[in-house]
Amino acid sequence: MTTDLEVLGQAVKRAQYRNHRTMDAALRDVGVTLVQWDALRAIERMPGASGHDLAVATFQSDQSFGTLANRLEDRGLITRAAGRGRRLEYALTESGRVALHDGHEVARGVLDELFAPLDEKQRGELLRTLQLLTTLP
Repeated sequence: MTTDLEVLGQAVKRAQYRNHRTMDAALRDVGVTLVQWDALRAIERMPGASGHDLAVATFQSDQSFGTLANRLEDRGLITRAAGRGRRLEYALTESGRVALHDGHEVARGVLDELFAPLDEKQRGELLRTLQLLTTLP
């Protein structure tokens, strides 16, 4: 029997969409969206990264990330300062660190629930399979 690849692709998309919707709703209690929390994670993970690198890491265009960074800065969650050349350096504020930490707490519970139907072996297999599909040649 041959797997219907369109059905497989739609199943991956539905799982991603469910994850996104559930995380976004849960993160509202922390006062951030999933996109904002993802940006905070990237800024913490990638000190000294350019706006372009942060945009790539968060699956956004440079312009979209710039707009998002403006919002995060206006809310007091990040700072931006001049770096080398025209590069801006991004950093979390104390409020940004709190939002990031609280987001991790929320995410832990949401992800436990989302992946509850899978046992540990299935989770590992799924992770390895997705990593295989997303590894660049």
